[in-house]
Amino acid sequence: MSRMEPEEPDIVSKALAKNRLGVPSVVFFGVAGAAPLTVIIGSITTIYAIIGSTAVPIAYLVTAGLLSLFTVGFVAMSRHIVNTGAFYSYISHGLGRIIGVGAAFVALPAYSLMQIGLFGLFGSVASGILGAFGFAVPWYACAIAAWFAVAVLGLLWVDLSGKVLAVLLVLEIAVVLIYDLVMVSNPANGHVTFSQFSPAPLATPVVGVLLVLAIAGFVGFEATVVLSEEAKDPKRTIARATHIAVILAGVLCSISAWAMSVNTGPDQIAAKAAQHETDLVFTLVGPHLPGFMVDLGYVLFLTSVFAALLAFHAAVSRYQFALGREGVLPAAWGRTHPRTGAPLLGSITQSVLAIIVLSLYALVGSDPLVFVFAWLTTIGGLGVLILMWAASAAVLAFFMRNRRQESIWKAYIAPACAFLLLTIVLAATCIGFGELLQVDGDSPFQWLIPALYLAVAMIGFVWAMIMRAARPEVYAAIGRGTEGRVNVIPDSSMLRALHADPVGARSGYPY
Repeated sequence: MSRMEPEEPDIVSKALAKNRLGVPSVVFFGVAGAAPLTVIIGSITTIYAIIGSTAVPIAYLVTAGLLSLFTVGFVAMSRHIVNTGAFYSYISHGLGRIIGVGAAFVALPAYSLMQIGLFGLFGSVASGILGAFGFAVPWYACAIAAWFAVAVLGLLWVDLSGKVLAVLLVLEIAVVLIYDLVMVSNPANGHVTFSQFSPAPLATPVVGVLLVLAIAGFVGFEATVVLSEEAKDPKRTIARATHIAVILAGVLCSISAWAMSVNTGPDQIAAKAAQHETDLVFTLVGPHLPGFMVDLGYVLFLTSVFAALLAFHAAVSRYQFALGREGVLPAAWGRTHPRTGAPLLGSITQSVLAIIVLSLYALVGSDPLVFVFAWLTTIGGLGVLILMWAASAAVLAFFMRNRRQESIWKAYIAPACAFLLLTIVLAATCIGFGELLQVDGDSPFQWLIPALYLAVAMIGFVWAMIMRAARPEVYAAIGRGTEGRVNVIPDSSMLRALHADPVGARSGYPY
């Protein structure tokens, strides 16, 4: 028998602020992570220029459909597991604690790199805007200003960040819709065409790269689940917010990509995108709008990047909190701010890491758009795609053991289809990763980044096995968050159960 111990402060005694976020606030975090205006102005233009295909609008709809399929099982699992560790926790429950820790070791650099890369875009855009007004400010100084604001907000009440994101995103979406309406109202050759929604171009060889680039534009929507412990009625809130975030981001990006091609004409969109790059949208709407509306668009482009910075900072700091609370990281990372409930050391750690990396880039003199933004976000995006792929397998495995009154569609069919499709996309991404980074065919970056993710996952596997042998009580709590708050000192029978059933499906213990 296991021996029950009295309650005392333990690795889960510090909790995030509860009941802070409703569905709208969680949606704002998810959509902010996806950063629709940043995707529309930056990514969509780049895809048109690089791929030269008119299938970008349908590609975003197909991608939204794929991720919606993934979300079906993902949010079904969220109704049974409420844990700010998100992917890490789900994979631990579905595929076992060892693979879960490996996933956590992938998640930390992936989300961290996504956030740090966005500082490069913010600094470059802000420097350009200030330069238009006659102020010569280097990108690094602008990035540091954003860094300071994010570092402060990351330590304050999460609902305050949600309110900031709400204001920024409402303005951002309003401007996107106005721009789309203007572009569609002024079509090339005087007529609107819908040929861009034909699925025929998706049968071409470029479809793999096209879908990979489109998926990169959605990275961040899964941040909704990271906020589960701070949401009101999380078993309902997170499910609704995640579905809304995916659909909203997909529809906005698809309609905007279509509107651009309507204005230029489908046969001219690739050439125009290559010519104007991130100024394409502003060039297209400029002749039809007052100057202040174009200027407002530039400002909201900047705030869109800032909103994404804030959302990714929240995600990575909460991952660190979850790992610290459960003993995978030192216990200090599992503590929160005594007044705001924000993850204290996780937030500080990400801020310190970001300032170090940005300073190194500034000292070397690297191009912030290419080597900070494009490279780091692409590398981070690969890590998030790996997590999605593993999570889709974990959802299927979780419900295969016990359907828990979920429908067959939610428990089996949707997760299985999502896993199959994500396997194809992930394979295409790894094979063509050098193309995504735009490096030469003999560059080591063709294979180095996927290999490094495999290496950090292996380190996580080894660390989990060490914990299983040396600290079985910590190993038992992996991925379980605040479940089973009573301390249990495991006896030999419990330890045998953990070794025989590392997922914990049959053990009968609160782990």
